[in-house]
Amino acid sequence: MDPNIESASGPAGGDDPAPAPHAPGGETEALTPTELRLRAVAVAARFYGVDLDISEYRGPAGEPYPSPASLVKWLTEQGLLAKATVLKWKNLFRFRETSPVVILLRDGTAGLVIGADAQRDIVWVKSPAARDSEPAVAVDRLRLEQAWGGEVVLVRRAVAQTDADAPFTLGWIFRQVGNEKKLLWQISYASVVLSILAIVPAFLVMSTIDRVLEFNSIATFYLLFTLMLTIMFFDMLLGWARRELVNVIGAKLDAKLNLQIFSRMLGLSLEFFERSQAGETIGRLAMVAKVREFITGKLLTTVLDASTMLILVPVLFYMEATLATITFAVAGVIAIIVISFLHPVGRLVGLQVQAEHKKMAVLTETVHGIRTVKTLALEPQQKQIWDERVAESTGWRLAAGRMANWPQTMIDPLQTFMSRGVVVFGAYLALQANSGVDRGALIAFMILSGRVSSPLVSFARLMEDFQEVRTAVGQIAKVLNNPPEVRNVSDGMRPRFEGRVAFEDVTFTYPLGSRPALNRVNFDVPPGTMLGLVGRSGSGKSTITRLLQGINREYSGAVKIDGMEMREINLAHLRKSLGVVLQDNFLFRGTVKDNIISGRAGLTLEDAVRAARLAGAEEFIERMPQGYDTWIEEGSPNISGGQRQRLAIARALITNPRIMILDEATSALDPESEALVNANLVRIGKGRTMVIVSHRLSSLVNCDLIMVLDRGEMLDIAPHSVLVERCSVYRTLWNQQNRHISAAQVATPALTQGE
Repeated sequence: MDPNIESASGPAGGDDPAPAPHAPGGETEALTPTELRLRAVAVAARFYGVDLDISEYRGPAGEPYPSPASLVKWLTEQGLLAKATVLKWKNLFRFRETSPVVILLRDGTAGLVIGADAQRDIVWVKSPAARDSEPAVAVDRLRLEQAWGGEVVLVRRAVAQTDADAPFTLGWIFRQVGNEKKLLWQISYASVVLSILAIVPAFLVMSTIDRVLEFNSIATFYLLFTLMLTIMFFDMLLGWARRELVNVIGAKLDAKLNLQIFSRMLGLSLEFFERSQAGETIGRLAMVAKVREFITGKLLTTVLDASTMLILVPVLFYMEATLATITFAVAGVIAIIVISFLHPVGRLVGLQVQAEHKKMAVLTETVHGIRTVKTLALEPQQKQIWDERVAESTGWRLAAGRMANWPQTMIDPLQTFMSRGVVVFGAYLALQANSGVDRGALIAFMILSGRVSSPLVSFARLMEDFQEVRTAVGQIAKVLNNPPEVRNVSDGMRPRFEGRVAFEDVTFTYPLGSRPALNRVNFDVPPGTMLGLVGRSGSGKSTITRLLQGINREYSGAVKIDGMEMREINLAHLRKSLGVVLQDNFLFRGTVKDNIISGRAGLTLEDAVRAARLAGAEEFIERMPQGYDTWIEEGSPNISGGQRQRLAIARALITNPRIMILDEATSALDPESEALVNANLVRIGKGRTMVIVSHRLSSLVNCDLIMVLDRGEMLDIAPHSVLVERCSVYRTLWNQQNRHISAAQVATPALTQGE
């Protein structure tokens, strides 16, 4: 340690974080820069009770060590709030009583600032490789800045309910617009200046008529004309600026809405999607475009235009109080008409929207099931259903349009009066003796009243559009405001799994179920066990796998992995640690390699090859035209079912999980493909806990243990040879599936005797 560094104990000890080997801070174990940076952020996360496994980090390929952006992304995925920024020395003293600050050093390593003393002008630094018992080191500014350029990563726990977690309502949307305070102030400023500039041309016109025409003053005309051109130029610039700012707000809101909607949709439980029609869900979420167009289009523009009335209205009353009163009175009548029709129009619009969703559901279902439709020649039936949905949607659209036509019919003559009748009435007043209304003032009033009456009419009509948007928000909320799968993704432990699985008196009933899907189930299997689940349909086999994946958590009893209750384990960490292969696996549109690594950052072609070799998929991948770069189309029509299953197994193996679940993974395969998959199971299962659900008992005979379920209850658990002897249900299932073997054994002696 440098003798110039004060080695006082300082605020160290306990679980305090710890400078890198090259940072000011003393001797530490030899670790790579990547390991030191990951350890540093892991220590900062532990300060908030979140345990990170640095072996799970997958950074972008080509980075010599984790960049600030990569670290922030990783921490965010773990449910923490993180920010990468650049600080000066004096800024470090603001964090003397908060969580550790991760400082990223120039040589790629990292340290942690765990305290600061402004009076002595030092900070307390520890290395992430230091032991808990080692004290922090006091470091002065000169010493630290030799190794540190100012880059830090700040870590915080996500608050209980952020703006992203709040219910999706119109209020939430307005708050997103309100967050752009700087842009809104700039737009408001431009609108006010435009309003002031709108007054000047009116007075210029009035002066032109009253002075230039009256006294034939050409010099005054040139002056007024020059002023008019100047004002037009500034009006054009400010108008462009306001529209540009409105476009920026619209783009930001559009991005926020789309990001929020997709994020919330991903956070919904699988149960929600299982009981909801995909078409209706997509249709409801697609209505966000209508909401965004209304908020950043009609609403924002109308409100900004209406705000200019604060300036223009006093001017109108100053110029001609009688005409101004008539203008506002007519606008008030228009508002009353619109408001009176809001409820009936809104009701019909809601029915129209529901009909549109039903129509979308038919379209989506037909597209997804087009292979079945074509195979079974179901085009006439689907067309009939589509025709009915179109007729229903068209009927409600027509009814809503007719209802909305009535207020429009009543409003049209009032609008005409505002634009023309007021002028005629003003001309009448100007003709009256001692009226005080001259020609110039009347024309100026006409110019300004148009700038005032247009927002008034637009605001009245806005109420009608608002009803449609409120209906759209309600439809979106029916999806997004469902309870999320986990409210706080940062909660829960993130252990390294060994693979012991235990159910302790577990009972579970589905929300709409009449009887328990599992009833007081108990078993305990050690790590590395190959466990088969058998039973008749509805016996609870798949329910056990759902509980293990955390899909359903409303059970009684305890589901444990390595002695830890399932509900205490972080859900995202749990699922990343499991390998799951289903009966019908979905492959994304993309290359074979992309499907195997599933977009996990940091994984390479070598990782994909290793997983494919273990899954028995390497031989057919190498025969493909482009090998691992072969493109898989949507629905994977260009590969066989067996190949799709083996790719799914490779995808499940890519992270080398300690626990694998195969839920009817071979039931839809042909015998040859099933034999290939089963032949690989023993090799795949080495060192892993395997939970295999299958109706075909022949594929489970090599399992260490087979659990027999019936009506949600566990009847027995033992190896195949034991179950055949002592479990009547298992023996019956085995005999039913292997009757042909028994028949062949009986027939062979008979044929021999006949010879």
